[in-house]
Amino acid sequence: MVLFRNFLTFSFLISSISISNTPDSTFNQWIPSLVGGLNFSQIAFSNWTKGGQNSINWTLNGDFDLNYKNEIIGFTTKINTIYGRTKLNGNDYRTNENEIYLDQVLSYHANWKVDPFISNSIQTQITTGYDYEDEKPVKVADFFDPAIITQSLGFTYDKLTTVQTRLGVAFQHTTTKKYRKYSDDPETQEKLESYKFETGVESVTNAKFNLDKNLVAESKLILFTRFEEIKVWDVRWDNKMIAKINSWLNVIFTYNFIFKKSESHTAQMKEAWQMGVTYSFI
Repeated sequence: MVLFRNFLTFSFLISSISISNTPDSTFNQWIPSLVGGLNFSQIAFSNWTKGGQNSINWTLNGDFDLNYKNEIIGFTTKINTIYGRTKLNGNDYRTNENEIYLDQVLSYHANWKVDPFISNSIQTQITTGYDYEDEKPVKVADFFDPAIITQSLGFTYDKLTTVQTRLGVAFQHTTTKKYRKYSDDPETQEKLESYKFETGVESVTNAKFNLDKNLVAESKLILFTRFEEIKVWDVRWDNKMIAKINSWLNVIFTYNFIFKKSESHTAQMKEAWQMGVTYSFI
């Protein structure tokens, strides 16, 4: 009996050592991922005495990830695109989603609690954006007009699979062509600048949790402040909750919060419930 017990103990130790020495299978490999989705919501009335307006809304989105890591560095690239339109009570379709966002991070595995990193991000529109406040739509943006380009360097913590965060000194460039209100310096009344450069601090946090077997929550928080106005922060908080009905059909809830003083002195918020189909290309 003692011999058998010793044999089991020895076998367990050998197995533990083998498992701990098993190399990470993702090291030295480029790992791509491409997921696309089409989401839809609709309401229609017929002889409805309590009132209401017919509406239809659709959103097309695509998410591309490319990851690489080895014993020394880690590199991630994320490209998120979304384009959507809505039609209300028989009026023409209006664009309500129109964005492409690129985020790249290169980190050095320094064997510290946090790792040094450099990053680059680009945010712009896919196509022409409109302001629908007046009866006739007014063009207010287009592809790379404006484009917000941010580079930062600092430290990142990515030891958890559910949460990754980074904080660093940032250099933000706003470039425009025709729509220069996004890059104009209000202190120079004689001209409209097409380029604006700002330095400050940027914080980016990504989180993804499995709340249940078929329920996933995702969140991304981006904060930026300028050194010359350190008490004022630009805030972008994107949230998504996905309930998987089957392998391709989802119910999706999204909530977006934006505060950017240069664009509006009040916070911007948007939320939506939609049903959609999703497909993994890679």
